[in-house]
Amino acid sequence: MSLNKQTVIDAVKTVFDPEIPVNVYDLGLIYSIDFIRPDQIQITMTLTSPACPVAQSLPNQVKQAVISGTGIDRVDVEVVWDPPWNQDAMSEDAKLALNMI
Repeated sequence: MSLNKQTVIDAVKTVFDPEIPVNVYDLGLIYSIDFIRPDQIQITMTLTSPACPVAQSLPNQVKQAVISGTGIDRVDVEVVWDPPWNQDAMSEDAKLALNMI
């Protein structure tokens, strides 16, 4: 498998927010995906709200999806609150799925 950013994005897109039927990437929760080294990926993400009921589990789901989808086991997922998430971060596909356009 050729490992590139799109491979990581495809893996992340398998993780869905349990309250919204949209994957976390299209929802705009993933702020950055960086290759620290060829065998280490750093993902910066946020959640829809600090009170999100899956605040503890969703980042780990992202990590496990990337490990499964890439074979790289050094995946660091950092949750940040700045900038705060808002609906403008959503992809057009996500907005369509939620009847927002």
